Amino acid sequence: MTFQLQREKQLQNQIPRRQWSLQDFEIGKPLGKGKFGRVYLAREVKSKYIVALKVIFKEQIEKYRLHHQLRREMEIQTGLRHPNVLRLYGWFHDNERIYLILEYAHGGELYRELRKSGYLSEKRAATYIASLAQALAYCHEKDVIHRDIKPENLLLDHEGRLKIADFGWSVQSRSKRHTMCGTLDYLAPEMVENKAHDYAVDNWTLGVLCYEFLYGVPPFEAESQTDTFRRIMKVDLSFPSTPQVSAEAKNLISRLLVKDSSKRLSLQKIMEHPWIMKNADFMDTCSKLQL
Repeated sequence: MTFQLQREKQLQNQIPRRQWSLQDFEIGKPLGKGKFGRVYLAREVKSKYIVALKVIFKEQIEKYRLHHQLRREMEIQTGLRHPNVLRLYGWFHDNERIYLILEYAHGGELYRELRKSGYLSEKRAATYIASLAQALAYCHEKDVIHRDIKPENLLLDHEGRLKIADFGWSVQSRSKRHTMCGTLDYLAPEMVENKAHDYAVDNWTLGVLCYEFLYGVPPFEAESQTDTFRRIMKVDLSFPSTPQVSAEAKNLISRLLVKDSSKRLSLQKIMEHPWIMKNADFMDTCSKLQL
């Protein structure tokens, strides 16, 4: 067992025994901020384990009536154990704030890496898509649909391994859903058209992400929201003549960005696709489950 996993196990062993409080953590530098709060680097005092502490302001949760959504997010993420899913170890609160104890992803957002480099190599893109397919297959087995996979919600750990984070729009259900949610450029046609949707919306998003990884922009980006909606509904897909993107990559994207959700490539078929088999680094995607 690695030193990091020993620390994590020590942290986990303490969770059932007592209630967490802010005094259990040494707070470090801020890692980022959002609409509802901030994220800080922190160290648990007894185990010395490094975590990310997400601080959410109760006033904001009240204002936007997000109690149910936040509770659902915490319950879903706490129950997931996969090397490509960011761990939520626990939570606590005081009079003004809610604190989420999260796995620390040293590499930060994939969004930042993508913006810096413009696009990713086929090897790196395929490795990330394979990691996502494996993680989503695990989530779908547990009846969890993420519904908001995008570069901002993907983090990298100290080894460069991809981690799905932010389960704010996720839902645990075996029946079809009707709520339109997620981020515009990544919405599947059935969501744009306000039709019932299921796990296949996550498969669609993998097609959008694969395109964005390789070309640097989402496939249906347009001047206005209305135009983006129209392009998604028509599946107005075109590939720029870029020499670094292979025909196999375009084939995978084309088989995921299909309007009929039942005809989209399954997650298992994604992992077996020739482009994935040829380019993905399975040493990165098939690491052992964390304890």
